[in-house]
Amino acid sequence: MRTIAGGAEESWAVTEFAEAELGDARRTQRLIHVATVLARQPMAGLPEACGSPAALKATYRFFANETIAPAELLASHVSATYARAVRVPRVLAVQDTTEVDWTAHPATTGVGPLGSPTHRGLMVHSRLAFTPERVPLGLVAQEVWARDPEKVGQRATRKQRAITEKESCKWVRSLAAVNEARQECPHTHFISVGDREADVYDLFVAERAEGVDLLVRAAWDRRVAHEERYLWATVLAQPVAEILPVHVPRHGAQPARTAVLTLRFGRVELCPPGYRRAERLPSVPVWAVHVVEEYPPVGVEPLEWLLLTTGAVPSSSEAQACVEWYACRFGIEVWHKVLKSGCRLEARQLESAARLHRCLTLFSVIAWRIVYATMLSRTLPELPCTVLLALEEWQALYCATHHTATPSATPPTLHEAVQWIARLGGFLGRPGDGEPGVTVLWRGFQHLADLTHMYALLRSPTLSAPHVGKG
Repeated sequence: MRTIAGGAEESWAVTEFAEAELGDARRTQRLIHVATVLARQPMAGLPEACGSPAALKATYRFFANETIAPAELLASHVSATYARAVRVPRVLAVQDTTEVDWTAHPATTGVGPLGSPTHRGLMVHSRLAFTPERVPLGLVAQEVWARDPEKVGQRATRKQRAITEKESCKWVRSLAAVNEARQECPHTHFISVGDREADVYDLFVAERAEGVDLLVRAAWDRRVAHEERYLWATVLAQPVAEILPVHVPRHGAQPARTAVLTLRFGRVELCPPGYRRAERLPSVPVWAVHVVEEYPPVGVEPLEWLLLTTGAVPSSSEAQACVEWYACRFGIEVWHKVLKSGCRLEARQLESAARLHRCLTLFSVIAWRIVYATMLSRTLPELPCTVLLALEEWQALYCATHHTATPSATPPTLHEAVQWIARLGGFLGRPGDGEPGVTVLWRGFQHLADLTHMYALLRSPTLSAPHVGKG
């Protein structure tokens, strides 16, 4: 393990990036410093975040350095993710794709068309590891690419093309990353979670390591080797196992409500697509878990999930667990929100896709840290805050919160510290406010950086006393 020097404020960045193999130890040290500086003010532009012309120039040079591979930046963080994952019995490896839109910066080179033909940017497919309690452990993999304008609009020929020629191959490549994670964490059960876009037959027949299972929301009413012939009819023929009341949070103009879901589950055997008969693909035995809101409120679309898993579901308790695990997928949407809005990724101007890719990788880890703080404090509130904050950070936070020059002899709990950070970001903490969310936390982290910097200056033994003259 490479030894990297770093101050107390840099400790988290050392943990995530010290293993980066960038060809020169000075580049790794620069990476740690840049990550620390940008994490202080994730919403700020680079000139404001860097604070000086020299620091800004060094940051631009880092992102422009073609010898620095984004994969190497990510690899160090992935190793840190493994170190966290190895300590838990089950990990939900959630994957999803998002668009990063740089249409507002037309001079940017190397980007490609997005879902809308008039928009340009990069596609990002990420795999984020969560505990079943929704604590994000970090990234396991990330794939970034620009679409080729010449290949846009080929959906009509998708059945004639091999999986390796289609974007959907990302799901199979991402599963390979989970297999690798399992090798590094041999006692952890990994569940690969994907939404309806992941309902790709190649994923179900792809090689999976022992201790790795799939949990995918079905998109296609596939043929099955059962009397009912098709997936949905087969599952609906199963008896009702449970009636589940589920809290549905407020969404747009729709208020929060309690949905009553009907749960069914059973074992099914998926048949390969008919148009691929010549490939002689095997059938795939899976378990299907179906929940549906049979009596939704007037004007409200009913909730319905049909989940397919390679893990055994012998009872309704395991079926309910699958529903709860799939609900954890929302966590990656929160992370996307922090990455784009909290870190203002789409406002970054770095001239080329290659530079933006390095910037995106770095901010991906910064965004993870914000979500990690949010969820860890809810799940394990009595942990000491040192699991998240460096010594100077929690001491500065304590002094600012309690209006005192003397910090506590012992660190506060994680829950207390996160509450205080959220209040820096505008959280009121009233009895009905619940737990703070990621928005107030990313604002609070910016203020905490300023407090920590000032606290360190005032405590520095090298801070010279003011000169007193005779006049």
